[in-house]
Amino acid sequence: MRKLLDKIETRQRLVRATAERLRDQIARLTEQLTAAENTLRRLEITHQTIREPAAEDGAPPPEPLPSGYREILAAIEEAEEGLRAKDICQALGLGTEPRHTESARAKLKRLVGRGILAEPEPGLFTHAKPTPAAPEANSH
Repeated sequence: MRKLLDKIETRQRLVRATAERLRDQIARLTEQLTAAENTLRRLEITHQTIREPAAEDGAPPPEPLPSGYREILAAIEEAEEGLRAKDICQALGLGTEPRHTESARAKLKRLVGRGILAEPEPGLFTHAKPTPAAPEANSH
């Protein structure tokens, strides 16, 4: 009988330790969930704040960049000179097979079309330079 009671007590200790470990995990996850929800709330407010003035002006709101485009912009930002599609693939750790480089090239061309990037020579992509304001004509 004593042997059975010892086994039960050992099992109780193990289950108590497991329950305590799970309570700690739940507390950490609850903190992470709260932080994520707070960030989401702030992002929703920011999103609304940006869209409201555009709606008031009748202008279409700016569209967010789809996944993959921010990484491309970051790679170009880090480069001192322009990059080619193959360079982008290498910088992002993608393959350099034609399917990868053509996908990157298509994204780069879309960014050129939106005025975010420039293509100063065929296949070379850089950040778009802001157009300098035209000098005002002096009237005498």
